[in-house]
Amino acid sequence: MAKVQVLNVAVLDNPSPFGNPFQFEITFECMEDLPEDLEWKIIYVGSAESEEYDQTLDSVLVGPVPAGRHMFVFQADAPNTCLIPESDAVGVTVVLITCTYRGQEFIRVGYYVNNEYTDPELRENPPLKPDYTQLQRNILASNPRVTRFHINWEGNMDRMEDVENVDPAPHAMLPPNCAPSKSAGLSILPENSMDCM
Repeated sequence: MAKVQVLNVAVLDNPSPFGNPFQFEITFECMEDLPEDLEWKIIYVGSAESEEYDQTLDSVLVGPVPAGRHMFVFQADAPNTCLIPESDAVGVTVVLITCTYRGQEFIRVGYYVNNEYTDPELRENPPLKPDYTQLQRNILASNPRVTRFHINWEGNMDRMEDVENVDPAPHAMLPPNCAPSKSAGLSILPENSMDCM
């Protein structure tokens, strides 16, 4: 059984200009004291074509964590526009929140992100070179995709045969046939689930 349950992720400042920081209010519960840090990351998928354009926007260590319910706001700067292919600047992409314990990822929360021009003229006739100052970022907060992984919480290497160490590519996380959910908020799927929410 997982020793950490993510109870809710609230997307703050959304929609917002492309250059604004990402902000997520994360609420989680520890079933027992954790002697080591949890490492949280925000990852921006720069292109659906290749992982080489993925950017880790920030990572933060939280811990040691006592048993109980905890909440924090995780903020990260907007992605470096120089690292995003121009053809992928406008349209739909993905932002991920991941958490690891002792180097093992146990949860991944993914959101579709739609980047578009707010000016109707720019929408009809987009510039050849993206104008990020005119782009608006809209995170589809009501449709998160949550994937959980079995990990070895004890760190005892003798018991690793019972643990699946899975590290799928972010691009595999959101299949194109994922149907939008009508429910708002964050739903947690069973461990190792890859179903759509």
